Amino acid sequence: MKKQDIINYNRIAEAIDYIKENFRSQPNLDEVAKQVHLSPAHFQRLFTEWAGTSPKKFLQYISLEYAKKILKEEQATLWDTSFQTGFSSTSRLHDLFINIEGMTPAEYKNGGSNLHINYSFAESPFGPLLVASTEKGVCYMAFEDEEGKALNNLTLKFPNATLYRKVDLLQQNALLIFKNDWSKPHKIRLHLRGTDFQLKVWESLLKIPMGKLSTYGRIAKQIDQPKASRAVGSAIGNNPVAFLIPCHRVIQSSGALGGYMWGSTRKAALIGWEGAKTYSEMGEKK
Repeated sequence: MKKQDIINYNRIAEAIDYIKENFRSQPNLDEVAKQVHLSPAHFQRLFTEWAGTSPKKFLQYISLEYAKKILKEEQATLWDTSFQTGFSSTSRLHDLFINIEGMTPAEYKNGGSNLHINYSFAESPFGPLLVASTEKGVCYMAFEDEEGKALNNLTLKFPNATLYRKVDLLQQNALLIFKNDWSKPHKIRLHLRGTDFQLKVWESLLKIPMGKLSTYGRIAKQIDQPKASRAVGSAIGNNPVAFLIPCHRVIQSSGALGGYMWGSTRKAALIGWEGAKTYSEMGEKK
């Protein structure tokens, strides 16, 4: 690592520590930049390059995690949570939850108690899977051999939602993808909840063509965060929808397959199957 890179890294580390220690006062860009002896503009650019997100977004994530902890563990009111997190009003906390979590603070506190989810089990070329959907789209899909374990994982993901074992059209449209019906991808609707960064990563994964592969570094560059490969890997690891969001198409820059939430053997099988199907389709067109 070059000397200047070391200096920059130390500055960003110092800034991160400062934000973590002082987030309750909601420091602005100028205040944090002053702590590391940089101009606001230079600090903004440098922080985003090294941390994979802007200082403002990082502050929001830290604040949100603290607010979530208070709501869950202490069962605090929205006003108390807002005050302890450093927000001037409950509306700011509400907006933060909507923008990052995709739900209101009350909905988070209740663990999705007003959410109705249909789920069903299905067979795929790569083993049994569970697929779940809300009225908006598929919210969860996972490979799992044991139905009990699969349902438990879904329950952990949506602890207070009302679950119904029921097949619906949203699930059926999603499962068509295993039958090589690529002609109607617009019928596959997803209902995803994640941070802005996670959603950007998942959107980038959707752009990887079937039969092709990408790397963590390449994905980081595509979302304009070239030094955020590790954060990209974390976002990929949190992908809630197997296969439809093709995180299996991302490998290490060395050519190694890397990890996969549903097993490295299954990842290799998925890549091989897609490659064979693509090759076969190309042969038929010649």
